[in-house]
Amino acid sequence: MDLENLKEMLVEEVDKIKNKLIYMADTIHENPEIGHQEFKAAKLLTSALSEHGFNIEKGIAGMETSFLGTLNFNAKKPSIGLLCEYDALIGLGHACGHNLIGPGSVGAAIALSKIMPDIDGTLLVYGTPAEEGGVDNAGGKVVMVDEFKKCDAGLIWHPGTRNSAGRGRSMAREAIQFEFHGKPAHAGGSPWNGINALNAVMIMFRNIDALRQHVKPDVRLHGIIEKGGDAANIVPEHTVAKFYVRASDINYLEEVSEKVKNCAKAAALATGTELKYWDYANTYANTIPNNVLADAIESNLELLGVEITPQEKGRLPGGSTDVGNVSQVIPISSMSLSIAPQSIGAHTKEFREAAKSDKSHKALILASKTLAMTALDLFMNPDLLENVRNDWEKGRAK
Repeated sequence: MDLENLKEMLVEEVDKIKNKLIYMADTIHENPEIGHQEFKAAKLLTSALSEHGFNIEKGIAGMETSFLGTLNFNAKKPSIGLLCEYDALIGLGHACGHNLIGPGSVGAAIALSKIMPDIDGTLLVYGTPAEEGGVDNAGGKVVMVDEFKKCDAGLIWHPGTRNSAGRGRSMAREAIQFEFHGKPAHAGGSPWNGINALNAVMIMFRNIDALRQHVKPDVRLHGIIEKGGDAANIVPEHTVAKFYVRASDINYLEEVSEKVKNCAKAAALATGTELKYWDYANTYANTIPNNVLADAIESNLELLGVEITPQEKGRLPGGSTDVGNVSQVIPISSMSLSIAPQSIGAHTKEFREAAKSDKSHKALILASKTLAMTALDLFMNPDLLENVRNDWEKGRAK
């Protein structure tokens, strides 16, 4: 059977299970679980894969809610990976739409399972926990990065406000926690006996504010004071601040992060406090875009009647994702499909509501079809896969 007929079959297979995919997405939405606690979501996704012949391994790289589903025929390459996310945001639930990502990839995998006996290759479905920051050991893909080396190429999708094929870059990001330890004293009676840890945090923030004008335009420095003291009449003994440092390139990120740490060290020296700091989440690398893979995705979106949103010229990347770490070891493209107007930003209550709307359900089904069709292109067209790999090698060399 030729490629065109096989793609038509994939579309039909996704349509057969669309109600199940919507049920999975809505169920995950109604039961939001933060990173490394996504037990219900992982069970729902792995059960669906298991029903369709996938061999399921759980606890990949020591994370309880990670998994790997494998389906191979003739045990030959290529190996193509579909990635799932399913964690929620602390306090906001699925305000980033991750309830849709896992079911979208699983739907593509189930559709592909119906034609895999006629294809040489291996289909891998990765369950990747804790993409969102805010939890310890966030960034499941970073922890699992060696697993992705089993793939020749990977695919993932993300709900958004535009239809695009993953040509943009995400930013590299380091998440740093700073703690200052001083000495308590009565703030009214004998403040001279205290060492003020809150002053240290405030000086650190001012130092970082001064740093901003001396870094490249793509850098983002933003943080919060998580603990500023215990009472107004006690010289603060212990304070905590958390910062994100972002840059378009992971090498420059390392340089800027060192400067931010020096801002904290200077604050500690000035106040006589003791400083401790560490990364409270895994560091995210910048993504390496793959235009060849993006072209293949766009071609399939057009076959499905999806209009591609034009790229904004000069728009700097703002977000970070552990997909960037995957892109450092294999070619991968992250497709975006619109579920909300461009006036609605991610990580908002409005976007959370959009992630369980009719529009999000349609995007979910489109995502499954497009991922399946693009994976099929990679399985059946060795020249395409070689070009994808070549483009990735060029991107890595920049």
